[in-house]
Amino acid sequence: MEMEMEMKCMEDIDIATDLTPTLSPLSFSLHNSHLHTHCSACFSPLPNPNPHSLFYCSPLCSAAHSALRLSSADSSLLRTALRLLLHHRPSSTGRIAGLLSNRHLLTCPNLSPSHDDVSVSDSVRAMAAAIAKQRGGREQDDAVLEDATVALCAVLTNAVEVHDSQGCALGIAVFEPAFSWINHSCSPNACYRFTFKSLSSDEAKLRIAPFNSQQSMIDSEVCGGSSEFGKEWELGYGPRLIVRSIKRINKGDEVTVAYTDLLQPKAMRQSELWSKYRFNCCCQRCSALPFTYVDHALQEISVYSRDSSGSCSNYELFRDMVDSRLAECIDNVISEYLSVGDPDSCCEKLEKILMLGLDEQLEIGEGKQHSKFILHPLHHLSLIAYTTLASAYKVRGSDLLCVGSEINLDQFEAFDMSRISAAYSLLLAGATHHLFKFESSLIASIANFWTGAGESLLSLTRNSGWNKFVELGLVVSKLPSIRMLKCSKCSLMVRFRACISNGQIKSADFETVSNEFLHCVSHITQKVWSVLVYGCNFMRSCKDPINFSWLWSTKNSITVDIGPHGNKTNTGVCFWCL
Repeated sequence: MEMEMEMKCMEDIDIATDLTPTLSPLSFSLHNSHLHTHCSACFSPLPNPNPHSLFYCSPLCSAAHSALRLSSADSSLLRTALRLLLHHRPSSTGRIAGLLSNRHLLTCPNLSPSHDDVSVSDSVRAMAAAIAKQRGGREQDDAVLEDATVALCAVLTNAVEVHDSQGCALGIAVFEPAFSWINHSCSPNACYRFTFKSLSSDEAKLRIAPFNSQQSMIDSEVCGGSSEFGKEWELGYGPRLIVRSIKRINKGDEVTVAYTDLLQPKAMRQSELWSKYRFNCCCQRCSALPFTYVDHALQEISVYSRDSSGSCSNYELFRDMVDSRLAECIDNVISEYLSVGDPDSCCEKLEKILMLGLDEQLEIGEGKQHSKFILHPLHHLSLIAYTTLASAYKVRGSDLLCVGSEINLDQFEAFDMSRISAAYSLLLAGATHHLFKFESSLIASIANFWTGAGESLLSLTRNSGWNKFVELGLVVSKLPSIRMLKCSKCSLMVRFRACISNGQIKSADFETVSNEFLHCVSHITQKVWSVLVYGCNFMRSCKDPINFSWLWSTKNSITVDIGPHGNKTNTGVCFWCL
């Protein structure tokens, strides 16, 4: 059995502090879809993509990566594992480059997960064939099969998706133990980001150190990588990674990151972690009983019956079925959008699901009960729908402008699409920020969503469509005001500049700035929200994208069951359901 490792802080750490210097990968590969659009050595976009051959952004990258061209076929998983074996050999303990392979679980019959519909055993055989061909040996060589198994399992266990600044998954990479030994938590105190820039001279120091399961410190040199890897680092290629704190961490505390999407409910996170890594998470968030507010909200579905009883007593029995049906509906719409490219149909279908939900005839005893199920606005499927709708409406606006028509109405409609796209971006950011107030580890998600919302709103204020509103006489009285809204009392910019000049953000400062930011945004949103959602039936049902207290009202009395525990109330009804 391989000994598990963990990384702990060697000093007290404040929020937003780099815990590692820039870490270089032990192995990496682009996904097949990006082999002809990005440099295979450094992941930089290619100025002139060619669909018929592999390309590099410079002679240096081409020379550094030339030895790996033998593995240009197959998948990113196999290329990464083959590349790892080119530079590192498995040890007698079943590790490679100090990395846990987890092979005892990944190769266990009936437990072996699949990756891209290819089993571990099939992938090992494909790797062994490539290795044997390179070494001039035979495919069935036991030593070759052993090396391939350890390398592949190490990649399955330790590889992370490499994303660009837009969130696009370019490929996968395996990093040295200073990162790979960091364990998972669904409420982590650290995150990581990728960089594709050259190394700087003012690198942060390594503030974490490895410990084994007996709490004994491991020789820090183990985290430094091999001498071979040091040579690769000097060549300056491959995506790099930096670990950063997102909470205060005391000296001696374990550092954790998330291996999965934290905006998924507990059941989905547990399923994904077991499928990919073969462990059940027992962090504080997953162990909480009853569920934490965030996990409760992420799977909350409002349900009411249309029969005389006014309730759905068997909701708990049907909750998983309903959630699965709704997930399937949304997944089908998004898949169709990505394959067919019809944003109009995507917007119509997703908004119909969000507004009308799912009607089901549930078997209750010997009879049937007609019930309606509506996704809560904070449900994880709702968040996915907002993300897709923001993108689809933006594409619709761009498509209208690309037509090249000089008709004012086309430009007016394009502006409308951009306006609604900005509204969905703001709703996504506001909903996630609401959850962040109860789970601070969501900070990376809300940072990305607020950035997207800000960019959408800035683009909207600069849109020439404002002038078209005036010219066509279609202007709503409040519309022009959005361009002139300013917060005269806001000191956020002063605080941000101070944090940047100091090079560090203190926890107390961050909390103050965060509260002030939300107050500022809430103040402005109250004035512009009706403008952003003008003409959009679904969005108008959302009274405020920042403050979600509008969700419940005592004006109506309909029994509402809220998952996961089916708690009932006769005092109100979710406006989202009406």
